[in-house]
Amino acid sequence: MDNRAGEMQVFLRVVEAGSFSEAARLLRMTPSTVSKLISRIEARLGVRLVERSTRRLSLTLEGRIYYERSQALLHDLDEVEQELAQGATTTGGTLRVNISVALGVLGLEPLLPEFWRIYPNVVVDLSLSDEIVDLYLDRTDIAFRVGSLPDSGMIARRIGIARRKIVAAPSYLDRCGIPLTVDDLSRHNCLGFNFRRLAPVWPVRESGRIVDRAMTSSLLANNGETVRRMTLAGVGLARMGDYHVRADIAAGRLIEVLADVVEPDEEQIHAVFLGGARMPQRVRVFLDFVVPRLRQFLDGEV
Repeated sequence: MDNRAGEMQVFLRVVEAGSFSEAARLLRMTPSTVSKLISRIEARLGVRLVERSTRRLSLTLEGRIYYERSQALLHDLDEVEQELAQGATTTGGTLRVNISVALGVLGLEPLLPEFWRIYPNVVVDLSLSDEIVDLYLDRTDIAFRVGSLPDSGMIARRIGIARRKIVAAPSYLDRCGIPLTVDDLSRHNCLGFNFRRLAPVWPVRESGRIVDRAMTSSLLANNGETVRRMTLAGVGLARMGDYHVRADIAAGRLIEVLADVVEPDEEQIHAVFLGGARMPQRVRVFLDFVVPRLRQFLDGEV
């Protein structure tokens, strides 16, 4: 009997568990059975899917393709069975969304009550994180990303531009002085982030070129909201998206500095997702609802 769907499920569990033994424990199978099953798939396909080592499994290029296609096929199978079992005629299901902390709290969360009024059967599994997630491994349907996008098989829908500003609390500027030039940044406490993908510098555009200014910082955080709160407390300068500090600047809690020295500092914001003709309806309606409203938010219209 052809049981390729069952084999795919075992393969996905091996990849996500990171080892044959852990996958076997979760599946209530023996490690040797799991190993033989993966070897049987490889033999049938004529390619190696997994590089085995004593530390952790890693996928070959063919393994990554098989993982992605298997995940999509099994997801479609689940949807077909769910729709037939429930007799569903309305949009529903669980939608997994990843978004940065500030954009999520300020931009997305206020939109959700109205979205649920229209689509009450959609469950939004929302993760707020400034780290970049792997849509495949984290089983994420939609991720909102700030900055340049790497080449990938994902589809991106442009939302808008985040304009970064250098800001500080009045108490910090009274105590440490106002920076008047880019070089002055080296004498200030420039709060930053601890992402592995980021170098400990502030890239600022000066005279038509980008200059990386090394930071001296007492804080490296994994999210913008922590940096904002420490900036409000007068700890140091911060380089943040305008949508994140818009209300603080308007209320006088934060003051923008170097605006007449540093040229516009902008990053694109996109919604990235796994699309195509088989895009789940819950993904489609969520994007159609959220994207235009987030554009208005970034433009300061709401």
